[in-house]
Amino acid sequence: MKRVLILAAIGEGATGEALIIVPSLVGQLLFGPELTGNLTYSAAVTLYLAYLGFAGGLTGILLWPAVVLHVILTALLIRASISDKETKT
Repeated sequence: MKRVLILAAIGEGATGEALIIVPSLVGQLLFGPELTGNLTYSAAVTLYLAYLGFAGGLTGILLWPAVVLHVILTALLIRASISDKETKT
């Protein structure tokens, strides 16, 4: 069991590092189509974490701060996306 946990931790850690370095590529590899500015990914993570908290009964100490952080990040990405569209037109 310990070896499986170590392997899972290494895999998750590598995925996290890849998301920090090249988030668009990792998002595309995970979900298929290219993610525009990672907005889709961030919104999906926000909804999924909130779902886990409400319906799944999972309520670790960092779950809700993570949800709030992702809500803020998603809002900032939406704002940046709207701003980019306005400057292009």
